[in-house]
Amino acid sequence: MESVRRELNQNYNVDDPILDVYKTEDMAIMGVGLPPPELLKENCALFDRATRIRMKYELKNSAFLFQYGPAVGTTEFRETLASFLTEGYRSEVNKSDLVQTSGATNGLHLILSTLVDLAGVIFVDEYTYMIALETIAQFNTMKIVPVPLEQDGPNVTALRALVDQHRFEARKGKLFWGVYYTVPTFHNPTGIVFSEEKCQQLIKLARETDILIACDDVYNLLHYDDPAAAPPKRLFAYDIVDLGRLDGWRGNVISNGTFSKILSPGIRLGWMECPPRCVEAFRASGVLMSGGAANNYTGGIVSTLIQMGLAQRQLKCYSANYSARLQAMADTLDQHLPRECSFHRPTGGYFVWIRFPPHIDCAEFNRYSMEKYSVSAIPGTRFSVSGEARNYIRLTFAFHEPAYLRRSVRAFCEAAQDYLAIAASTP
Repeated sequence: MESVRRELNQNYNVDDPILDVYKTEDMAIMGVGLPPPELLKENCALFDRATRIRMKYELKNSAFLFQYGPAVGTTEFRETLASFLTEGYRSEVNKSDLVQTSGATNGLHLILSTLVDLAGVIFVDEYTYMIALETIAQFNTMKIVPVPLEQDGPNVTALRALVDQHRFEARKGKLFWGVYYTVPTFHNPTGIVFSEEKCQQLIKLARETDILIACDDVYNLLHYDDPAAAPPKRLFAYDIVDLGRLDGWRGNVISNGTFSKILSPGIRLGWMECPPRCVEAFRASGVLMSGGAANNYTGGIVSTLIQMGLAQRQLKCYSANYSARLQAMADTLDQHLPRECSFHRPTGGYFVWIRFPPHIDCAEFNRYSMEKYSVSAIPGTRFSVSGEARNYIRLTFAFHEPAYLRRSVRAFCEAAQDYLAIAASTP
């Protein structure tokens, strides 16, 4: 790991917390959701092959890849992506529904800035992806409202009451007065998958109140129970299942995806799968019209990767490795996590969400675990806009190899056992 430290010192601000995960000789960082370097290295040969082939093509043609691209992405990228997603989802994806982005966070920013009234309301799960909360908070004229979260999705009755309480008429030029931001498949941080019943209830609610549901669908293709089977049905598919693509189909769901977890975060490439009215709003966006397609060059290279079957190969590599890592973490937790604690064993994604007894503050426990056992995770309060989830903590299994996980998670469990004993003996 010393070579890694030298590289970090030479090329990065080593105080950046996202890079702490590389410093495994000092601390077992079990919280940051990054793909690991040994798997990212597989991209080197894949991108080299695809780039060489693509450059030969560009030389023989108009080198359009180096030009501004169409606002929502080239036809080639959207057709190729639609084919890739149709295969991965086992469900049809139409190129006309796709808008190219530079990643899911960029997609969320475009959604809020383009589609939602700037005085609007953003409903979020009571615990959700912490960086999304930071992105949302930058829209400081909007109101953030937390929604109770259950084991199979949000409490839709509570969400409906909150929607009725805050509803208003959006100003001209904006499609929506409010948006529900969520992660329906392999939820971050909890790992749950929304049930079919909850998905159907959400679609009904969105249509009746004309709110937008913005789904962070970044883990959908990382499912581990049966890689040959279809992943959980995305919420966008529920929105069209009984309507088809009829004239006047309005649609209330955007599936916000990215290649960051299934190929590479460094390429900064993603997509939004949108209903037609949202696609047209993005097509007319000043940002996209002026700058052209987000990351037009990389979109072309990734199109070639997909056409050659190389992106599919890398996705299979990630899935197989992450499945083994999840099993190592979950099995170790089953064996060694104190009986006072519990966790949901996910079937995909990156994360395991652990519940401690209600009186335990996991921020304090995390400090104890770091100091005494050199293991850290992310306390639940980081994922809550209202500071809830004090007795929860999130572990990430994707970054570390199985043997490392077994050692580190066992140390985490020992820290938990000791901390609970100390808490029990303290008046």
